[in-house]
Amino acid sequence: MVFQADKTRYESMQYRRCGQSGLRLPAVSLGLWHNFGDSTLIENSRQLLQRAFELGITHFDLANNYGPPPGSAESNFGRIFREDFHAYRDELVISTKAGYTMWDGPYGDWGSRKYLIASLDQSLKRMGLDYVDIFYHHRPDPETPLRETMKALDHIVRQGKALYVGLSNYPAELAREAIDILDDLGTPCLIHQPKYSMFERAPEEGLLSVLQEKGVGCIPFSPLAGGQLTDRYLNGIPADSRAASKSRFLNADQVSDEKLSKVRQLNALAERRGQKLSQMALAWVLRHDTVTSVLIGASKTSQIEDAVGMLNNLHFTAEELEAIDAILNSSK
Repeated sequence: MVFQADKTRYESMQYRRCGQSGLRLPAVSLGLWHNFGDSTLIENSRQLLQRAFELGITHFDLANNYGPPPGSAESNFGRIFREDFHAYRDELVISTKAGYTMWDGPYGDWGSRKYLIASLDQSLKRMGLDYVDIFYHHRPDPETPLRETMKALDHIVRQGKALYVGLSNYPAELAREAIDILDDLGTPCLIHQPKYSMFERAPEEGLLSVLQEKGVGCIPFSPLAGGQLTDRYLNGIPADSRAASKSRFLNADQVSDEKLSKVRQLNALAERRGQKLSQMALAWVLRHDTVTSVLIGASKTSQIEDAVGMLNNLHFTAEELEAIDAILNSSK
């Protein structure tokens, strides 16, 4: 059956301007980091993408190495795009990235011109696209001159293979330098993708101020701290959770008794706001004017629905923000 998107899909989503650009992104975007590789049934991935789009989520975020195995998320997305979303291409913002290890040898990692251009060519083939809307450098390269990396991004835009470019995981001052180089080249940096949540507040130590000053958007990843800021861990570590699975992204040692105590206190505050903890955590990330969108992952359509339901209450009182800070800064 041919996928027909709900005609009311734009009525409840909020779209926020990305920095000083003309592009608006949905307040909630879907990341394909997990649950789109070859280890996931493609029909489950299809359901996630379809439900997200029907809820007004127009931005799908990928990277060359998403899977597992690396490249498989792009390949599977490409199949679903071809079968279900081809008619909606101009209603979608599709992004991908390069910067982590993708293939063997000296040219399959980091930030050289050779790697970035070759990687995007491969990504476009896997996804069956002529261009992506946003192409990111995924992490800083300590050895390649920053100007070479930024000139590669500029070249990719001039080739028509990406409409915009962005940065990910760049610390504040290096981001400032990269943004200035891109401005000088005539290809402004559209957006930055940092790790940011109640449990990871490093972007508040300068990065968000730089982005605001430079007119660059922000789309935080891991806003739920790998699932810690949900009701998943209220009663300890479930046997089937990511923390119990020896994942390199979240392990049981990170979910300490102190952390669980904070999660329970935050959950009580969320309940008083009439929200789930996950919804309050997403709204908290969006409270900053510089943040354009929050990037969520999902294994079930209900998780996407919960995230979009967060939009019903984005407002925080000063007392609520103070209470959240007190919980996060407590040592008990």
